[in-house]
Amino acid sequence: MIRKLFCRTCKHDYMRKSSKSASTYQALESLSRKNGLMEKPTEYVLCNSLSSCAKTMNWHFGVQIHAYTIQSGYEDNLFLSTALVDFYAKCFCIVDARKIFRAMKVHDQVSWTSLIVGFSANKLGKEAFFLFKEMLGTRIMPNCFTLTSVVNACVGENGVVDCCPSLHVHVVKRGFDTSNFVISSLVDCYASCGRIDDAVLLFNETSEKDTVIYNTMISGYCRNLYSEDALKLFVEMRGKNMSPTDHTVSSILSACSRLAVLVEGKQVHSLVIKMGFENVFVDSTLINMYSKGGDIDEARRVLDQTSWKNTVLLTSMIMGYAQCGRGLEALGFFDYLLTEQKLIPDHVCFSAVLSACSHAGFIDKGEEYFNKMRTDYGLSPDIDQYTCLIDLYARNGDLRKARDLIEEMPYDPSCIVWSSILSACKIYGDVELGREAANQLIKMEPCNAAPYLTLAHIYARKGLWNEVSEVRSLMQQRVKGKYAWSWV
Repeated sequence: MIRKLFCRTCKHDYMRKSSKSASTYQALESLSRKNGLMEKPTEYVLCNSLSSCAKTMNWHFGVQIHAYTIQSGYEDNLFLSTALVDFYAKCFCIVDARKIFRAMKVHDQVSWTSLIVGFSANKLGKEAFFLFKEMLGTRIMPNCFTLTSVVNACVGENGVVDCCPSLHVHVVKRGFDTSNFVISSLVDCYASCGRIDDAVLLFNETSEKDTVIYNTMISGYCRNLYSEDALKLFVEMRGKNMSPTDHTVSSILSACSRLAVLVEGKQVHSLVIKMGFENVFVDSTLINMYSKGGDIDEARRVLDQTSWKNTVLLTSMIMGYAQCGRGLEALGFFDYLLTEQKLIPDHVCFSAVLSACSHAGFIDKGEEYFNKMRTDYGLSPDIDQYTCLIDLYARNGDLRKARDLIEEMPYDPSCIVWSSILSACKIYGDVELGREAANQLIKMEPCNAAPYLTLAHIYARKGLWNEVSEVRSLMQQRVKGKYAWSWV
């Protein structure tokens, strides 16, 4: 019975619907054929089949192969057990992967690395790092893939950001400091941790730099807002006839957007067309770059020429209209998408629409769209949508409504919320609410000079010179002087 079910699942469900490559199809076909002939599959065939299940994330078929390996007496086989660890980890069943690993009597480099990669893929950076430390206590030494995997695991919210230098030491001790594969992961780790100087030092010390290392360093510059350095390195990279990836191009377009260098952005756009980088991430950054550069018509042309239009691109276009002060066109475009294109908006899309209402001063339309989130689309507004509506009220002088909404929303107000309120109080001269907003901002960021100066300005406009003196005295105690610089 098990054999029949096993064979039928493989032939009729998995092979026909889920195979993503010829090699995957052939591996599963081989297993199916052997089952149909009542032959016992070899460990090689079973390993290939598990690998195919891992690639296509077919959990149901992989579990049946697991059951078959136990039934056939293969449960102590090192290669099959390692393949099972890899399969469960890639199917996000990391608990099962760990159980199989712990049950194994013998481990090798591949089995240790498979579970470390699994922890990394499941965003369990600490577990990956501790498993690596456990591995170092055995006689099995890590290879370049193990080191790269554990370094990558340290990146992200659940990573171990302070461990990058110690891992770097292991890389040097093991003699992998000449491997560009490992070095690029270290550069990315340092950049992701905000240690851009260490990333640059490591990049400069690398004697033979390939495309991967250049792409990683450019992305690191952009992530840390070193946009000008990113552009310079991109030019150097192109001068060596190295090809960027679509991710690198997206980063460079974002850098052009931040630097407001539309001419360079257009040159990168021509490179995008030449290299055929047509995907949602590149197109989205192109729309954003042209919008921030004030060329909203070119941004619309990019959207119209895109072969596929998803919520990300459409939301970028709506936000572009809002940023260029064309709120009416943003709302018209949104209404067209709802009625003609049957768009189902998400939270980010509604944030863009509410931002357009805020820039254009459409209070009634903003309230209408905010309420539609719940009534028409079943979306509960989050802090971003509340912030947009509060900003809409504040910009238009309805400070009482803004204050009431702060009390009503199920979130703690952020710095952005109180900054919107304080800026509006400066314009409309509301001393009491301005004092409250400034005090909240000072609690959150006591060393930021902006709320002190804005509150002092509000007091000065009302002739409250004693209060002005108190605020300036408090600022001098808490805020250290900083030198500013300008492009002008």
